[in-house]
Amino acid sequence: MTGKDVLKNALTSTQGYLAMYLGDFTDAELLVRPVPGANHIAWQLGHVIMGEIGMVGPQLPDAKFPELPTGFAEAHDSKNATGDGPEGFLTKAEYLALFDKVRAATVAALATVTDADLDRPTTGSVAAYAPTLGALFQIASDHTLMHAGQFTVVRRKLGKPIVF
Repeated sequence: MTGKDVLKNALTSTQGYLAMYLGDFTDAELLVRPVPGANHIAWQLGHVIMGEIGMVGPQLPDAKFPELPTGFAEAHDSKNATGDGPEGFLTKAEYLALFDKVRAATVAALATVTDADLDRPTTGSVAAYAPTLGALFQIASDHTLMHAGQFTVVRRKLGKPIVF
């Protein structure tokens, strides 16, 4: 197994965990906060989607990420993290479809680099926490898993069964 294989496995497995944790959620449940002031799942999904595009896109400008819906960035920026209404947020099906397209673009971008490229330094602000392309792909996977883990708290609050 190569480094690229490990990273692809991490990216696809965390994609599966995210879908599994949200499998029995309704659209309305995406707006439930675990505690007052915490981000709801809808905002977190947008944050993960935008984060992945924002991290990987500048490092691999030939990557073909999907266009985000009109108003998506504004609804999911840090200033709107505490918005309670459904305005600007998507349905579960729309989030999952968009996340799958973004993750497919990330995996396709990974396929264009060599194992040696994984040691290539990143540039810009991402270099502080992902100094190489290999670390960047790992962070994209970790970021998804970190937020999916936060979804489990909402699952418990709603009385949903443990899924993993």
